[in-house]
Amino acid sequence: MNSIQIKTLANGITIVHRQVLHTEISHVGIMLDIGSRDELDSEQGLAHFWEHLAFKGTEKKSNIQIINRLDLIGGELNAYTTKEKICFHASILTPYFERALELITDITFHSTFPEKELEKERSVILEEMSMYYEAPEDAIQDDFDELLFPNHPLGVNILGTQETVKSFTQSHLHQFIDRNLDTSRIVISSIGKLPHEKVFAWAEKHVGGIKSKKEHIYRIVPPAMVPMEKITKRGLTQSHIAIGKQSYAIENPNRLAFFMLINLLGGPSMNSLLNVSIRERHGLVYSIEANFTSYMDAGFWAIYFGTEPNQVNKSIRLIHKEFNKLKDRELSASALEKIKSQLKGQMAMAEESNLNFMLMMAKNLLDREKIETLEELFDQIDLVTAVQLQSLANEMLNPDQLSCLIFEP
Repeated sequence: MNSIQIKTLANGITIVHRQVLHTEISHVGIMLDIGSRDELDSEQGLAHFWEHLAFKGTEKKSNIQIINRLDLIGGELNAYTTKEKICFHASILTPYFERALELITDITFHSTFPEKELEKERSVILEEMSMYYEAPEDAIQDDFDELLFPNHPLGVNILGTQETVKSFTQSHLHQFIDRNLDTSRIVISSIGKLPHEKVFAWAEKHVGGIKSKKEHIYRIVPPAMVPMEKITKRGLTQSHIAIGKQSYAIENPNRLAFFMLINLLGGPSMNSLLNVSIRERHGLVYSIEANFTSYMDAGFWAIYFGTEPNQVNKSIRLIHKEFNKLKDRELSASALEKIKSQLKGQMAMAEESNLNFMLMMAKNLLDREKIETLEELFDQIDLVTAVQLQSLANEMLNPDQLSCLIFEP
């Protein structure tokens, strides 16, 4: 992976660039190691609010100028917030790379959060909350977080609450940023045909003057989950179900093997165990998925599906049956080889997306201070054994240790 080079500026901001010669599109983003878990109780939703307000005006640009800056040249400007990250990013034709870098730098470090725009965006986010509530397949995932991480920031919805969002002021935003911004926890990531030297020079030009800032950010480790079942009545025609538990943090040595196990159980492929059993054989669901998310000091895995109310218990029994298969016997050598090949193929195809790869580089540098090559990941996959997967299944797939959330009509 010699096409990737990394440079750290004097103020602590890290720049990473991957040169890809066969594309006319460049992607560039600024990722900050700040997320919703860094909010105080009274600030719930403030990180997401910042993401929205950053586009509404800077010291040099109005909101309309920000919107037009890349749209007029066919580019795209976007942002997102997670429990541990905020990212502002752009995709443009390569000749406009510096324009995009200057723009995302401006909205990241020089937003003014105009009062008039703040009130408008408050209404937009409150509407977003209402729409989100009406999408049970999305809402159940966030509500399930609260069961997995009760009374902890990782269990709080990124959108916050109506009460907190209605209370936010300019002062709240400035205080939150001042308390959490650490230049050593910021990565500018880019990918495209430009040479590294030019990208690094432009980065130095636009962010080299940002004052170095070091903050000790204390993140509270979540307590162990107590398994529980919760049923919530909603205005639905179907039942929606989430099942899972806490699992492995980013640096846990079991993380990759467990990801392989969850991928086998309910990953994106149509031949996942749960899709074959619950949908193809029994026709109980339109879709069923299992996923695994890791944080710096915690993680969780979960299964999500929707079905007719009278089919909930049967669906859960069939899911437990698939758990028992993985717990009771080792995968055969041929089955193990197939799931390894499948995962390698999925990873290789994911790397084909330059935008996703740009974001991945930034996140990996913030989380692990390194970027692993596909070859390194493949080597780690090859080391996973059937005994290890069976052991993880017995540790993680015990129904008595799982929490369950049901949205019921």
